Amino acid sequence: MHSKLRLAYFAHSLRSDWNNGNAHFLRGLLRALGGLGHQVNAFEPESEWSIDNLQTEPAGQKSLQRFAQTYADIDLQTYSPLDPEELWRDRLRGVDVVLLHEWNPPSMARTLLHLREQLGYKLLFHDTHHRASSSPEQIERFSLRGFDGIVAFGRALATIYRQRFHVRHVWTLHEAADTTAFCPNSESECEETIVWIGNWGDGERSRELCEYLLQPAAALRPLAETVVYGVRYPREALASLGQAGVRYGGYLANLDAPEVYARSRVTVHVPRQQYAAAMTGIPTIRVFEALACGIPLASAPWQDTEQLFRPGDFLLAQDGTRMTEALRYLLSNPSAAEDLAARGRETVLARHTCRHRAQELTAICEEVLR
Repeated sequence: MHSKLRLAYFAHSLRSDWNNGNAHFLRGLLRALGGLGHQVNAFEPESEWSIDNLQTEPAGQKSLQRFAQTYADIDLQTYSPLDPEELWRDRLRGVDVVLLHEWNPPSMARTLLHLREQLGYKLLFHDTHHRASSSPEQIERFSLRGFDGIVAFGRALATIYRQRFHVRHVWTLHEAADTTAFCPNSESECEETIVWIGNWGDGERSRELCEYLLQPAAALRPLAETVVYGVRYPREALASLGQAGVRYGGYLANLDAPEVYARSRVTVHVPRQQYAAAMTGIPTIRVFEALACGIPLASAPWQDTEQLFRPGDFLLAQDGTRMTEALRYLLSNPSAAEDLAARGRETVLARHTCRHRAQELTAICEEVLR
């Protein structure tokens, strides 16, 4: 039986999922920690990049309201960068472990390191991103050797922290699906649709999206329509979608993704270059969520070096031609697609739910406290 802990978690944003995949997992993780009996206080800035951008979206306010209703059980407090240290001392008094997510300003790390000397909590750095590999100079600003340890979302990233940053205490904690929100929706009527939910971003997978999504979409147009949701699509990306006959749906609140998956026949996974190369073995949160929703998935190449999934949980296509063939097969063989989806969901439920990760994080915190 695990002891009941008092935890404080600092996130860039839980309220906003605008170009913020971290929010997907963290919402479910904090809910699951509370479900284990821990007292969890979450903190995020009043104003920050993700939430400021969300509020410019037509559906932004609805998304914020949906989050507040769905995750009313999360104790979330917003703060101002001008909040005095005395206020933080009161907020964190009696906390056992503080976790600082990587997508925070280094100034918050300095504040938490300073207060730890007075309050005696343990301090962990939680990384679910690729900057430690792609922009290590930015991570150096967090004074990581002062932390009590690093929680990294894959062994490849954990190795980077040990070898490049010379951190002794590093644990692996993969992302997972919040199955309280991500599950099959039998009420939606399925359409002949291929769907991809993701952001175009900064050119980190532009070539891959053309090969593994747009080219197959154009080839399969007589068989199925392809729809794309996400943000940060520059003019040239939108033009490429149009040329391939792909419909662009714009921003989609993550809590609406299960309904979109339920309406669609198949979805695609296209990892960013960092996760296909330097940080092998780390799937994005979308893989866990899609499989949890029971939709068949076809993926561009990535190496499952940690054996998170079983063969047959999804289809893996080694090039664009094979992706087209995989999608055509799933669209033309409903029973095979159904079997694939059921197998993928079975693996998620057995190994990759936020409750699993909450149990793993509890064990990490208890080890740190010992």
